[in-house]
Amino acid sequence: MPEGDSVYRLAARLRPALDGQTIVAGELRAGAAAGTSLADWRVLGHDTHGKHLLTRFDGGWTLHTHLRMQGSWTVTAPGRVVPRSVAPTVRVRMRTAWERTAWGIELPVVDLVRTEDEPAVIGHLGPDPLRSDWDPVIAAERLARDPGRPVIAALLDQRNLAGLGNMWANELCFLLGYGPWRAVRDTDTAALVRTAHRGLRASVSIPGMFQTTTGVTRRGERHWVVGRAGRPCLRCGTTVLVRAEVADDPDHRRTWWCPHCQPC
Repeated sequence: MPEGDSVYRLAARLRPALDGQTIVAGELRAGAAAGTSLADWRVLGHDTHGKHLLTRFDGGWTLHTHLRMQGSWTVTAPGRVVPRSVAPTVRVRMRTAWERTAWGIELPVVDLVRTEDEPAVIGHLGPDPLRSDWDPVIAAERLARDPGRPVIAALLDQRNLAGLGNMWANELCFLLGYGPWRAVRDTDTAALVRTAHRGLRASVSIPGMFQTTTGVTRRGERHWVVGRAGRPCLRCGTTVLVRAEVADDPDHRRTWWCPHCQPC
């Protein structure tokens, strides 16, 4: 699943193609507003909050989309379209006067809301380390409000801190030396918040360091534990363990940890 830094980079990629441009042809093909024509709408800009993408138009409208597991966006050059095999999965199409086209593919969430009503779709989210209104104090307080909860579950809860997906949550636990199921009360929530902020900021601002937590960009060495089940810990050599996700339980996604570096 894309994480907050993925969506942040996506917005940066869409801005040069769409921001300030008038849509000459396009429509929504999913959601409650499916069938709505976007022709003659002008894109004012893009914003993100956690894993949520907001495309704002003149006239006071916002397109709210979420990638979840399968969604993506692509932009094609003038005269080009997405492959025929992909066309049936397009959920949003926006072609500008420059003849560049943005395609929202397999988007599971497509909401058209009044811009003033954006809180209805993102108001539940906690602070986002990549936003200008980032508040580490509130993020730490939210993480700590359920002291008996496993730290891995608290980090994944977007109501506490928006933008952390499974990769970042697992890596943060390693970096702070916490077993994933350690109770929040036994962790330093301020340190978790500081580390999350530093990691995500580096991910989007340092060339080549996208979602790299070890500082090493060699294949297979970007992460301390994620994706390394059965392999030696890069720090101590102990075999990294993994626990399978529990279906339909957001508190129990696939979890990796080093039993030596991360005591419970």
